[in-house]
Amino acid sequence: MKHSLLSLFSLLILVSCGSAEKTLQSSNSVNAATFGYWQQHVDYAMEIDMDVNNYQYKGTQKLVYTNNSPDVLNRVYYHLYFNAFQPGSEMDVRSRTINDPDRRVGDRISKLQPNEIGYIKVNSLQQNGKAISYETVGTVLEVKLNQPIQPGEKVTFNMDFDAQVPVQVRRSGRDNSEGVALSMSQWYPKLAEYDDEGWHADPYIGREFHGVWGDFDVKLTLDAAYIVGGTGYLQGEPAVKSGKKTHHFKAPKVHDFTWAADPDYIHDTFQMPNGPLLHFYYKKTLDQKYLDNWKKLPAETAMLMDFFSEHIGDYPYDQYSVIQGGDGGMEYAMSTLITGERSYGSLLGVTAHELAHKWFQFILASNESKHEWMDEGFTSYISNLAMNSLSENKKSNPLSGSYRGYLALANSGVEQPLTTHSDRYATNRVYGAAAYSKGAVFLAQLGYVIGDDNLDKTIKKYFEDFKFKHPKPFDIIRTAERITDFELDWYFIDFGQTTNTIDYGIASVEGQSITLERIGLMPMPIDLSVTYTDGTTEDFYIPLQMMRGEKPTSATIINDWAWAIPTYSFDAKKAVKSVEIDNSQMMADVDRTNNVFTIE
Repeated sequence: MKHSLLSLFSLLILVSCGSAEKTLQSSNSVNAATFGYWQQHVDYAMEIDMDVNNYQYKGTQKLVYTNNSPDVLNRVYYHLYFNAFQPGSEMDVRSRTINDPDRRVGDRISKLQPNEIGYIKVNSLQQNGKAISYETVGTVLEVKLNQPIQPGEKVTFNMDFDAQVPVQVRRSGRDNSEGVALSMSQWYPKLAEYDDEGWHADPYIGREFHGVWGDFDVKLTLDAAYIVGGTGYLQGEPAVKSGKKTHHFKAPKVHDFTWAADPDYIHDTFQMPNGPLLHFYYKKTLDQKYLDNWKKLPAETAMLMDFFSEHIGDYPYDQYSVIQGGDGGMEYAMSTLITGERSYGSLLGVTAHELAHKWFQFILASNESKHEWMDEGFTSYISNLAMNSLSENKKSNPLSGSYRGYLALANSGVEQPLTTHSDRYATNRVYGAAAYSKGAVFLAQLGYVIGDDNLDKTIKKYFEDFKFKHPKPFDIIRTAERITDFELDWYFIDFGQTTNTIDYGIASVEGQSITLERIGLMPMPIDLSVTYTDGTTEDFYIPLQMMRGEKPTSATIINDWAWAIPTYSFDAKKAVKSVEIDNSQMMADVDRTNNVFTIE
């Protein structure tokens, strides 16, 4: 018996190690940052037949799922996102009970008629050719397997399903406010992600998404008059039969598949030198001023693409599409949906933000349901820098708006920590300020802590190590630690996991003696600017003791400040006229009224 148990244990170790080895070999960067990392893999083959008269479609799906985890899986889960667009759904009720509902949703779902709702109905499901039991629970399909999936095992699921496209309410739908016929995001049964934290079969209540990396092979059949764009590379000319076209797309190494279609689309392209082919789809029925905006968009989209590739890492696909559709702006694999009736500044700005998402969430595929600030915040950070690079009137701090948004939140009394699940924020306003503003400040302020050059290196290294993976919040901090050799866990803990605030002040200045005080709970190193009574100036840098290092600086470095000691005193070289803490204002101090001291 002992011998048998040992043999079984050895076999399991071999299978698990072999699976992990295959996963690592297939990833782009095998190093200390990702050693031992694993992720699941899924390949989709789907055939879809759409009736554009009643907006219903039939689908078949063959899904090959590889369990790269060390765990035995007894169940799997699918997302059925379109089921959210039904009266009484969680999305409907949440929108009608939250204090500040999204104006695009409001009570609209509750008023949808049967021919206006969305749904995905699973008709049959097989595991390796044998029928299995399943239950639809809101926007999640719960599947009990006939046979558990062993570590390293591949399993084939075959599904038949019927679906109906809802009237455009949020992101997906038909006949949006600008008359786009089909905005098809989150439209198919989508396998939920499983990772070292377990299953992520979140109901669709109103926020973001998470998906399994894989390859897609999709055949879309619909009315021949419709022009189709979205994720994936078109495989030859669409086949025509009985008034319908079948568009065959393949999309390698993505975790989603989105498309849009309309009979009135104009389709423009822009080939970037040594870069991807850019596609632009917009309705020919737009007013002339909007048509002019879309004609101007390609050249500057290419400039944005170059900026992000230079400052994060190379865009890895051969194409990218900007498509009029949806209900605002939303990022998807190789594409974005964006409403088109905008001023040019708005059109370019939203395109910049959604394009930046190709790096932060679609290549660096964080779980945006749990860590929404990693995609919205990091995207806001880099897209603000990109837009500033295109502007004739450059801002000294392109992130000033993000700082204002965060500081307002921090002083509001209703802030929730960034560890809050995106669906569990008390209000949409708090969610927005946390995800977009505080998330952007997280990166910008990290530059204040470690130095801008080190931040640039950190972002590029983070991209290189975690592209085509699922990075988690601490991965960006560990990357920064590897770049700098500093200890930075304190930064993530306080700014990312609590609502502790930064508040430093100047307690007193007497002759040459300067005393500072820490008022807030969050520690920080301090940049200090001193003006002497003779008119000369000197910059000082006070390292944070627990950081175990100093950022590159031309300032005079003085003794460390230990966090638990609330005050810090030192003598300057000469009599002091004035003192300012952080004149760059890149440290998110919640009360700057005590950051400047001047002797009258």
